[in-house]
Amino acid sequence: MTLLTRIRGPRDLDTLSPEQLVQLAAEIRTFLVDAVSKTGGHLGPNLGVVELTIALHRVFDSPQDRILWDTGHQSYVHKLLTGRQDFSRLKMKGGLSGYPSQAESDHDVIENSHASTVLGWADGLAKANEVLGKDDHVVAVIGDGALTGGMAWEALNNIAAAKDRPLVIVVNDNERSYAPTIGGLANHLATLRTTDGYERFLARGKDLLGRTPVVGKPLYETLHGAKKGLKDFIAPQGMFEDLGLKYVGPIDGHDMEALESALARAKRFNGPVIIHCLTEKGRGYQPALQDEADRFHAVGKIHPDTGLPIASSGLDWTSVFGEEMVRLGEERPDVVAITAAMLQPVGLDKFAKAFPDRVYDVGIAEQHGAASAAGLATGGVHPVFAVYATFLNRAFDQVLMDVALHRCGVTFVLDRAGVTGTDGASHNGMWDMSILQVVPGLRIAAPRDADQVRAQLREAVSVDDAPTVVRFSKGAVGPAVKAVGRIGGLDVLREPGTDTPDVLLVSVGALAPMCLEIAGLLDQQGISTTVVDPRWVKPVDEALVPLADRHRVVVTVEDGIRTGGVGAAVAQALRDANVDVPLRDFGIPPRFLDHASRAELLTEIGLTAPDIARQVTGLVSRLDGRFDDSAATESAEPVRD
Repeated sequence: MTLLTRIRGPRDLDTLSPEQLVQLAAEIRTFLVDAVSKTGGHLGPNLGVVELTIALHRVFDSPQDRILWDTGHQSYVHKLLTGRQDFSRLKMKGGLSGYPSQAESDHDVIENSHASTVLGWADGLAKANEVLGKDDHVVAVIGDGALTGGMAWEALNNIAAAKDRPLVIVVNDNERSYAPTIGGLANHLATLRTTDGYERFLARGKDLLGRTPVVGKPLYETLHGAKKGLKDFIAPQGMFEDLGLKYVGPIDGHDMEALESALARAKRFNGPVIIHCLTEKGRGYQPALQDEADRFHAVGKIHPDTGLPIASSGLDWTSVFGEEMVRLGEERPDVVAITAAMLQPVGLDKFAKAFPDRVYDVGIAEQHGAASAAGLATGGVHPVFAVYATFLNRAFDQVLMDVALHRCGVTFVLDRAGVTGTDGASHNGMWDMSILQVVPGLRIAAPRDADQVRAQLREAVSVDDAPTVVRFSKGAVGPAVKAVGRIGGLDVLREPGTDTPDVLLVSVGALAPMCLEIAGLLDQQGISTTVVDPRWVKPVDEALVPLADRHRVVVTVEDGIRTGGVGAAVAQALRDANVDVPLRDFGIPPRFLDHASRAELLTEIGLTAPDIARQVTGLVSRLDGRFDDSAATESAEPVRD
């Protein structure tokens, strides 16, 4: 029986000897490589925090003591030590979430998986303990990458204001977020990593001067008074101490004894403490250590021995964008790129290689990235800010008040838009087409295939007096969906074959193949359908209103939240033009979606061709006076608000 299988909860760690702890760490790494290679997941970050997680659970008493994980990429070891060792369906429907999950365990607190939030949570929990008179501990684990986010420093400013409120901050410093961490803070932490001798220097000085008669003690006190300046000269952690935060470190994040000692001291300290912990992302797994791009930050299914992917998914949306960006960069020297610590995940690595002086990694600081983009545009260049759709939510005010208000020509490229699936509620990019509808002047493109990504990206960067958005899905991109005609700015994907068509089906983005399938199913019911792709879904194309007026029913299908989405915008345009045509909008209901595959989630919410075709058939039947209850109601429930 392995040690790992004997661990049912954190207190099972208490009786293990130092030698057994080392063995347990090795077993956990073996388990992670074997399990995650079968399912995919965040491998590198978890391999780096094995000893740190063990030490945290030996020193603190979770869940009474709250151990908080920023982002949650590194929470797999925590799951293993808190009774969750079935990783067979990791990130799959019915299996473990890839992030902390309150539904899984009382040991999990934060599950939003957006970086730089943990210190705000920790500040609030520590204040709650103070108000309620509780002596429970709060421990926040934050990566050096997440410390590049402004939210983290807003929280630190508040945490430091209460010098007698206990709170332990563990900086998990592996020099990386997704890729190597960059910026001023990263340089500061690098200095701390390489200069850890000042405490030993001061200790030796105290010992020597203590044995020196008469002048020894006064001289030591003088030196001790100058300690702050000496620290800044040898190891400038004064940045933290100037805030009023006790600094401990740097600590070897793979030395269990040193970790436990530092954590125990911090636990006893009646105030905020920062423990600077040096770890190695991907530790113990050679393929990860050899991956300079991101140390196997996140992997698909791989061969555990080699780290090579089991199967290629083919051409993906991200790489199509990345390749077109390089071509644009060659043609237009004014095009620059911005990323928020995700150069490779958003496809800008090739652009960075070709034009290293025209790409800016702002760290995990989407707000700053958007405001900086406004400055770049005002300065005469055209910035392309590539970011996951779910993360642009964090920069809404800057998009609205800095970019749009000032009519800046900035292009936001939203990767992983719509239902993404396995990463769970916080990573579905389902909010953008609803949230951004309220931004005056902003234009949104939703390409349906690779050809349209290339074309619409070029159209977007040609706009120099307003923000533009290009959004696309996650994963493999399907075959091209050819237009059979053009009406105004609308691509006609299917003509009805009659002068009196029944349904105008408005297809948004990557759902075009499904919309063509819907039209085929309706045709089998004798319902004629025109399918159009508006390409630019904001603003509503002027040609859409008179086209809708020539149909009996309008149906919109979008991979975004229904509330305030494209369907709502089309309905408003029809009302404004006094076009009284029944409209049915299909999309994502306004609720958080659990982790599952994209296909499973689309089925769950009724966003499939058979579901939609049945409802549209019922609507047309009602108009014809031959209403069929079963056709109209069989799948109606999943798409209601």
